[in-house]
Amino acid sequence: MKKTALITGATSGIGEATAYEFAKQGINLVLCGRRLQRLKTIQKALERLTDVHILNFDVRDKAEAIKAIETLPKDFKQIDILINNAGNAHGLDPIQTGSIDDWDAMMDINVKGLLYVSKAVIPQMTERKSGHIINIGSSAGKEVYPKGNVYCASKHAVLAITEGMRIDLNPFGIKVGAISPGLVETEFSKVRFKNGKEADSVYKGFKALQAKDVAEVIYFAVSRPPHVNIADVLMFCTAQANSITVKKEL
Repeated sequence: MKKTALITGATSGIGEATAYEFAKQGINLVLCGRRLQRLKTIQKALERLTDVHILNFDVRDKAEAIKAIETLPKDFKQIDILINNAGNAHGLDPIQTGSIDDWDAMMDINVKGLLYVSKAVIPQMTERKSGHIINIGSSAGKEVYPKGNVYCASKHAVLAITEGMRIDLNPFGIKVGAISPGLVETEFSKVRFKNGKEADSVYKGFKALQAKDVAEVIYFAVSRPPHVNIADVLMFCTAQANSITVKKEL
């Protein structure tokens, strides 16, 4: 029987790449995102490979997130795999000059949004005593770097929530894991930096991870035998040693 995966933040980057990877493997998809036209475009592209349903909502809106998932049609109602991918970073400022709006955006999406979607999906998994949850973390959840403060805090929270989920859902046989990439060449830098030039310079001089690289690791994790759970993956491109050490060619 084909499985169904729900992916948040599916309109670009790791979420979109994961949708393509899962579709290739014949997994049915529930794709969630804020950009309706992007969702429709991806749905059209992937429907030749698998069944696709789209949900247009913002994970920050608790009522909207829960309602959207509750109204899934019968054929998509059973979520076997949940990929909590929606996330963002805003600014790279020392704590004393950081923007409170930026802080709110990161905590609301990276932490609270993940919790709202999980809250909507987990009850059906506990009832069936089966399911798999992958939370997309970051190397920023493993170590704090200069000016990373609140973003790092939000990703540390993702890893703490992942560990808490794994403990609490253990009696139900539900797998829970985190995939934490370092530098991935996506829209991420354009969202983080308002200055286009600064965003463009982030990935210059080295080969960063691509969204597809992360998607392949996510699929590896969800395709393991029933007795195997990939609990925690930290992945870098070869040029990156940690959050601040990156070998760049001039």
